[in-house]
Amino acid sequence: MADEICGIKIPDSKIARQAAELVRQHESEMLFNHSVRVFVFGAMRGVRENVKFDPELLYIAALFHDLGLVDAYHTQTKRFEVDGADAARDFLRSHGIPEPKADLVWEAIALHTTPGIPQFMRPEIALTNAGVLVDVVGVGYDDYSAEQREQVIAALPRGDFKNEFIKVQTCSAVRKPQTTFGTVNFDYIEYHDPSFKRPNACARIRNTPWKS
Repeated sequence: MADEICGIKIPDSKIARQAAELVRQHESEMLFNHSVRVFVFGAMRGVRENVKFDPELLYIAALFHDLGLVDAYHTQTKRFEVDGADAARDFLRSHGIPEPKADLVWEAIALHTTPGIPQFMRPEIALTNAGVLVDVVGVGYDDYSAEQREQVIAALPRGDFKNEFIKVQTCSAVRKPQTTFGTVNFDYIEYHDPSFKRPNACARIRNTPWKS
């Protein structure tokens, strides 16, 4: 991996290298490249908007943000975002990182698929979300020049990203469908099995044991 991409230096501290090594052990090349692209795109946005952020924390948040999709970090009862967030916080705690910083990374990962909220939070949270949005669904695509996009992809190839990413997300969602209610993760189940019925909030309210 290049030391610098589009003017963004890849963090090279001991903890950053150890984080990358851990994630690379468990993620496919597709997911790992995506995770680093999330950092690069997020950092580029931060620089462009003159936002002050901690590159190391943003990098670790980006690296771990999809770790909950892999078997080693999968749980049956938590959203995959929370699984990844828990893994990142445990990693940071084990390296003596102060709790506020570990919690900040946890929040960035836990909220990275939540629409309408992360962009109003602290920079590391907002930029993780922004990096995910541009790399996965193209939100903000035109905010980057063609040259910038090409340089990022040359350094961190996408491969068959669309198909492979949908597949890994779907595999996670169908294993624990109860965690997808009210989230974008349900879309993977619905796309995979159109007959699967989405839980309805109104029905849930009417079926509570309350009399009114």
